Amino acid sequence: MRNLWIFISRYNAFFFFIIFFSVGIILTLKNNAYHRSVTLNSTNAVVGSAYERLNVLKRYLNLGQVNDSLAMENAKLKTQLLSLQNVDTSHAIKVNDTVNRQQYTLFAAKVIKNSISMRNNYITINRGSADGIVKDMAVISPQKGVVGFVQDVSEHLATIRSLLNKNTAISIFIKKNNAFGSLVWGDGNFDFRKAYIKEIPNHFKVNVGDTVITSGVGSFPKGIEVGKVSKTGISTGDSFMTLEISLFNDFSTLQYVYVIKDRLAIEQKALETQLPNEQ
Repeated sequence: MRNLWIFISRYNAFFFFIIFFSVGIILTLKNNAYHRSVTLNSTNAVVGSAYERLNVLKRYLNLGQVNDSLAMENAKLKTQLLSLQNVDTSHAIKVNDTVNRQQYTLFAAKVIKNSISMRNNYITINRGSADGIVKDMAVISPQKGVVGFVQDVSEHLATIRSLLNKNTAISIFIKKNNAFGSLVWGDGNFDFRKAYIKEIPNHFKVNVGDTVITSGVGSFPKGIEVGKVSKTGISTGDSFMTLEISLFNDFSTLQYVYVIKDRLAIEQKALETQLPNEQ
């Protein structure tokens, strides 16, 4: 306490100045309408700017929640779009229970780990068996392009065997002429922006810029755009050609993916296991 009184007595002039200055400001504002108006406007401007910056910060902190919500909403819309794309328009069939009759359902998932520089790349997502995810489900990106297949599943997580993996092959065709082929990655050039199509018969005419889409064979629905042909002059020395394509999907920026549930997948797999071995 003694030190406090010594400090106050030493700087008493400063404290008196602060007191009289504050009283002067209060009296000026109280008895002068112009000064009061200017001060209030300035204060409101400062407070408004502070609130605006605070709201920007709040919106930034909530971006994760907003992105999750948008991803789920997009999954619902893409599910509806896939249902419309796969309607057989050659027959007029009235379907009332569209929710239970639709073949494909999409689950939005966040990417929590992703590799693109290995020979065999994998992706980890925050969805698992508790969310209905099972092995071999197809995975696509929110924009355009295929991502891969579900590899392993735990209760709350799953790994994806990326397209950027030597063990991944996806059935595709050239959109303009329905020429079937097999989409693979690598072929000696491990660029995450490129992939290769094999087993396209040589008699098909393919040009640079032709669009490549999924064929509908396997877990992917028909018609999902994969990329565009970027090189056609790759010689293999047999009756089939190899094409280079530029992928629509940018694997280096993946943050969300959609896992596709095919309602007929189990039935189809069970039926095909009964087929005799091909000779």
